[in-house]
Order: sequence, then structure tokens, then C-alpha cells
Amino acid sequence: MAKDPVKADGTDGDANSPVIDLRDADRRAALFQRVRDDHSVEIAEDYVELISDLIEINGEARLVDLASQLGVSRPTVNATIQRLQKEGYVDSKPYRSIFLTDKGRELADWSRARHKVVLEFLHAIGVPPETAEADAEGMEHHVSDATLRAFEKVTARSRKA
Repeated sequence: MAKDPVKADGTDGDANSPVIDLRDADRRAALFQRVRDDHSVEIAEDYVELISDLIEINGEARLVDLASQLGVSRPTVNATIQRLQKEGYVDSKPYRSIFLTDKGRELADWSRARHKVVLEFLHAIGVPPETAEADAEGMEHHVSDATLRAFEKVTARSRKA
């Protein structure tokens, strides 16, 4: 029989009990707000990281390549690129490649570094490579800086062992 999970306060919990105390609505709301905030920047991070990768590998980033790599339609990519232009992450001209601004390069570098930390941590704890890559793609956008530092410490310890 499986052991019940540990609750947030460190005590043993019932597998069917809420993870977050429902009596603390403010805390629960704050956690959900953080997730919504993370989602709002997730697409921008994915796009600028991919644009950076495509420029590094192919010398350019084209709308059709972004659509193919992301598995979305060209109109979806076009709309997102227009949003990223307005936010100052990319420069783009009709029928031309897409280029990162300094702000876009900074975000791409930051996102890539987070992705690498999460991926290395997942490898260090024994997650199979394909699963680790898929999980890292989502996790990188939602872990706090404190959690990333903890991931780095665990990864470093596992390398020494």
C-alpha cells in the first residue's frame, strides 16, 4: 500500500486531502495568480528561445520554420510575432527573417539558462532523457529562482557522487 503524501507543512497527509489548506484562500489565490503570470510570459520565452536557436543553426529565423518547430499554424506564429514586436522582443519585416532585439536576446539567454538547469536536474535524478526534455519544456517557465538554485545544488552534488 502506498504511503500518503507529505503535506506542505511537513506532516503526513491523506492522499485524498487538499494539498493547500482551503481555509487559506489568499494563499491559494496567490499561487494560482503566479501560475497565470507565468503562463502570460511562457509563449514569449518559447518563441525568443526558438528564434535564437534557429538563427544560431540556420543563420535566420523564418515564420515557416517557427510554425513547423512549434507545431502551430503560420497565422498563429504571425500573430505572436506581431505581439513580440510590440513588446520589443523582435524585429520583423514582411517577407524577411525575424530578428531578436537586445531585449529579445536577453530573454532568450535567460530562458535557455533556466531550461538547462531544469533539464540537468531531471537528468541527475534519473528521469529518462525524452521525458526530461518534455518535462523541462514546461517546468522551466514555472519554477522560482529559489527552486532553480536548489536544482543546481542537487545537480552539483550528484556530479560529485
